[in-house]
Amino acid sequence: METSLQHPLLGEILLSQTRRARRISLSVRAAGAVRLSFPYGVPRARALEFLESKAEWIVRTRERLEARAAAHPAPAACDVEMLRRAAKAALPARVEELARLHGFRYGRVTIRASRTKWGCCTGDNNLSLSLFLMILPPHLRDFVLLHELCHTVHHNHSPRFHALLDRLTGGNEKLLSRELRSYAIPAR
Repeated sequence: METSLQHPLLGEILLSQTRRARRISLSVRAAGAVRLSFPYGVPRARALEFLESKAEWIVRTRERLEARAAAHPAPAACDVEMLRRAAKAALPARVEELARLHGFRYGRVTIRASRTKWGCCTGDNNLSLSLFLMILPPHLRDFVLLHELCHTVHHNHSPRFHALLDRLTGGNEKLLSRELRSYAIPAR
């Protein structure tokens, strides 16, 4: 069940009470929208207490996202088709090159206009990549591709997964991950 409320400091908050939620959680989208999710069985008042306890965090996160957006402006709507063409031309070939270099086996590579994540790997080792990878510098694009290829071996974020990714990035996984967080997938 989804509703919204107007918070005096934070503005509109989307409240989502759902069976899938295991705990109370907050998310702040690149455009600043706030979503408060909580499971059935948790009273709305308890979820709102949690929201209040995190108000400062929400304000700081919005400021950080605004600074990130200013540093890395989103492509214009007309550029999305250009990004799609560039992604289809470059990404599957680069995945193949990296897989061959490091001995990975994967299924299909699809390019999507995903705005929630840079890429994902299915249980069948198919890779789905966001066309917005094309806004990243090449070394970060390769980092995301290696991240997804590592999921063909470890379908989780276990210590073994991170050790493999760290080895493939010359011991720079944490540094590259931090740098990647300075970029945001453009909001609509």
